[in-house]
Amino acid sequence: MSSATQLARWCAAVAMLFLGSLPGRGNDILTGAGATFPAPLYMAWFERYCRDTGQRVIYDSVGSGAGTQKILKREVDFGASDAFIGDDDLAFAPGKLLHLPTCVGAVAITCNLPGNPTLRLSPETLVDLFKGKIQRWSDPRLARENPDIKLPDLGVVVVHRADASGTTFIFSDYLTRVSNQWRNTVGRGKTLRWPVGMGADGNPGVADMVQRIPGAIGYMETMYATARNLPTVAVRNLAGQYVTPTLASVSAAAQIEVPDDTRVYLANTSAATGYPITGFTWVIFYREQAYGQRSPDRAQRLANLLWWMIHDGQADTQGLHYAPLPPEAVAKAEAVLRSIRYNGKPILGE
Repeated sequence: MSSATQLARWCAAVAMLFLGSLPGRGNDILTGAGATFPAPLYMAWFERYCRDTGQRVIYDSVGSGAGTQKILKREVDFGASDAFIGDDDLAFAPGKLLHLPTCVGAVAITCNLPGNPTLRLSPETLVDLFKGKIQRWSDPRLARENPDIKLPDLGVVVVHRADASGTTFIFSDYLTRVSNQWRNTVGRGKTLRWPVGMGADGNPGVADMVQRIPGAIGYMETMYATARNLPTVAVRNLAGQYVTPTLASVSAAAQIEVPDDTRVYLANTSAATGYPITGFTWVIFYREQAYGQRSPDRAQRLANLLWWMIHDGQADTQGLHYAPLPPEAVAKAEAVLRSIRYNGKPILGE
């Protein structure tokens, strides 16, 4: 296990200890909750930020769905999600919510097969695996795409997320873009009615289950596959190239025009070298920070943390197998942060 992974797990354990032991979570502690997809990076960030500035940040990696609910209920300073909040849900929020992209990540497809081969899968084959139409690894369709690999006559065991998950949203968004059948029968979302398979909570839960079950196939953020030495599948992209989720291929997928509100998906990229199951991950917070018992100081400390994440914090992304934000996304993120207000007055300046 890498030292970065050990640090992330230690930070997560300490965060949960603090969450359970600090009354009211402490007025001097900033709190966030949500996606497990970027959790290793966030834990490393918040440990370094505390060391450099003295500001403590507690992050509870409970999944994108729970994180979204916590910020809608104003239970945390920021939520975190790999799926942006849609217009319908934004309309019912108690205030205007902002989305800040923090990094670019990839959903890796990984499987537990003898010898840990690097499989090549087309979008069509991937859909059929997760729909249960391919039930054994010796299926001729898999053999045609992987002529140099001796595939075992082993049953396919699909492993998916059981909780509301932004990772599931990114993966299912990709599947709906490449398959009309998937779009019309299963669709996309943080939670799905899966045609087949076994559910597990969080990216770590999926990684654990894939690692334990021979013949298993699952999806998870790349960091979790890397930490367990699980092989990642090369997925055929729109350009016809079979691409694994590397820093270069994930970065290539993010080279797109970013809207002012930063709510955009990256799946099924047209970039020739881009990995197709890629997405931004966001932290979500209120534009007007003067609500509840929040003080101007707390609002300022949150703004300072978020500014640091999209600037100084980007240096830590690659060591944890995330891609840094491209320059256009950073510029749009800066504009989002400059729009934060306290009693109508800008916190970071125009």
